[in-house]
Amino acid sequence: MTEHMAKVGELELCYETFGSPDDPALLLVMGLGTQMIGWPDDFCRALAARGFQVIRYDNRDIGRSTLFRGKRPPTIKQLLLRDKTAAAYSLADMADDGIGLLDALGIERAHVAGASMGGMIAQTMAARHPDRVLSLASIMSNTGHRWKGMPGLRVYPMFMRRPADNREGAIESTVSTFRLIGSPGFPFEEEELRRIAQLSYERGYNPAGTARQLAAILAAGDRTDELRRIAAPTVVVHGTRDRMVRPSGGRETAKAIPGARLVEIDGMGHDLPPGAWDRIIDAVVSNIERADASSRSAAAA
Repeated sequence: MTEHMAKVGELELCYETFGSPDDPALLLVMGLGTQMIGWPDDFCRALAARGFQVIRYDNRDIGRSTLFRGKRPPTIKQLLLRDKTAAAYSLADMADDGIGLLDALGIERAHVAGASMGGMIAQTMAARHPDRVLSLASIMSNTGHRWKGMPGLRVYPMFMRRPADNREGAIESTVSTFRLIGSPGFPFEEEELRRIAQLSYERGYNPAGTARQLAAILAAGDRTDELRRIAAPTVVVHGTRDRMVRPSGGRETAKAIPGARLVEIDGMGHDLPPGAWDRIIDAVVSNIERADASSRSAAAA
């Protein structure tokens, strides 16, 4: 695919599209420290084949989008203390980026799906820009509740790890991370993971941006009240073996959003294993069809 740059306010966001621009738009929002290629090409093509123009993009401070090099990353102490002053920007700012990308592409309304932190951003889009979001898919995400969907104890040392300072170290760090948080119920695709990790390093390795994104998550706190305002038809997808955002995070999200449907995938962890793609895509598309049916009913009334 061909990458493009879009001017969004003072930022530039790198994005790619799959499928026909004549089809309804489906915006994909990726998670913490993960570039848009975290949405695998074949996954995006499969969604496009279901009749959508699929748009994936690098969030601010990651990949080829604008990096906030002038903003000092938070310290480990600030992150542990959930110091809100450490945040250089907010989840709301990141949600505005996604809406701004739609503006730049001339798209009035879109279906939105987000994974992990991307789920939080997508939730924020739906809550704060209800006129722009046709449907919402929140994948392996949470509400920000202090005790729901928090990482398992084995995961916390990963946050304390010093970032790698070379390509091989960065690739090995990615592999070890997904050995820990990936899907135990599905094959571990190490060769493909190494390929994506290498490509991510070459596109733009920026661990400071990951830390700033994490500070934005922590500064947002508990977003449950905001989620209760979401009117877009919503599906919440979560793995039963997710160690990064434990399954209670998905259940709490579905409970908070009015009318949300919960789809739990047995054996899935905190990644997008190919063996789960059909179920994830079916959940997203079924929710979009529900949104379309709701719109037709409202128009008929």
